[in-house]
Amino acid sequence: MSVLDGVDIEKVLFLDIETVPAFPAFSEMPEHWQDLWADKTKWQRGEETSAEEYYPQRAGIMAEFGKIICISVGFIKGKGEELTFRVRSFYGEDEKVLLEEFADLLNKFFSSTSHYLAAHNGKEFDFPYIARRMVVNRVSIPNLLDTAGKKPWEVTHMDTMDLWKFGDRKNFSSLKLLAALLDIPTPKDDMDGSMVGPVYWQEKDLERIRIYCQKDTLAVAQLLLRFHGGSLIKPEQVIEV
Repeated sequence: MSVLDGVDIEKVLFLDIETVPAFPAFSEMPEHWQDLWADKTKWQRGEETSAEEYYPQRAGIMAEFGKIICISVGFIKGKGEELTFRVRSFYGEDEKVLLEEFADLLNKFFSSTSHYLAAHNGKEFDFPYIARRMVVNRVSIPNLLDTAGKKPWEVTHMDTMDLWKFGDRKNFSSLKLLAALLDIPTPKDDMDGSMVGPVYWQEKDLERIRIYCQKDTLAVAQLLLRFHGGSLIKPEQVIEV
């Protein structure tokens, strides 16, 4: 039985997000936020690493201390030679605006119980991070993202890392590793996640980050297709919309 049995692949929205620390440096945070950061991370960083040293390494992955600068989404349309993968990105300096635009997309086109969200490590990172930042920015959480009060089988979230575990809760396999293992073109040919913060804050190169995020989104779709036993999406089948 395939992981996609009973799932209409055209109703799956693949996504990836890029996040950065909310401030370019620890020293630029308000003092009370410096204290909150130090308190939040004291057990994780230990005595050897100061709160200031730890900030650029980890602040971006915590929704309380980071922000989203790009959400790339893609969906499959058609089959066989007629198949296309349509990709779009919401990105920019204003997190509230990109979250509103993303929420609008979900509300208009991916709002029914037959729709799915798919990401790599999405259940532990992308999906809750987006929802938390929507709360911070006072953006209403779309039904597809809102898990409150839902039973587990009512939450239509797919996680390619979770699928790869096959029940092994100790396993963590990166998108880069699985792409190499399953002969999927690597999305990490220009940069990796550790470079997003510096590229954003020092280089001010949002366009480079957008391209990187879209490559990861395509890789998630390719990975799910590999699990399904299907053919990969060809470069000429990728369309930006």
